[in-house]
Amino acid sequence: MSIGSVTNMTIWGNHSSTQYPDFYNARIDGRPANEVIGDEKWLKEDFIATVQQRGAAIIKARGLSSAGSAANAVIDTVVFLSTDTPANHSHSVAVCSDGSYNVEKGLISSFPVRVRSGKWEIVQGVPINDFSRAKIDASVAELKEEKSLVSELL
Repeated sequence: MSIGSVTNMTIWGNHSSTQYPDFYNARIDGRPANEVIGDEKWLKEDFIATVQQRGAAIIKARGLSSAGSAANAVIDTVVFLSTDTPANHSHSVAVCSDGSYNVEKGLISSFPVRVRSGKWEIVQGVPINDFSRAKIDASVAELKEEKSLVSELL
């Protein structure tokens, strides 16, 4: 599949080994990604682990920093935030939580985001099953721990 055929791929939480790539709500050519792929065990194990370790894999393959990949992601995000999102689509962006999805208000976390009339908003009502909830909660717990480590500086 081409990258353009994948939509609504949210990476929830922290940019770390706890980040959660939500394959349940992602779409491939408009169809649920998990149904198109048809291998939930692979998605839950290999796919998630591959996404979580992507930065390390880039460093290992290149023998250099993954900063170029991060810079490209910044450019893609700026373009995304400068353009209204097509109907029924979202993009994954780390923003200051407004309390959505039980993520502590004020915590910087990745959510599904859309842009309407030049303003971004966290997409509401994305279904979260028990597996996804546990993964999101683990990543948010890590973010809260990181926040507590620097709390005296805030």
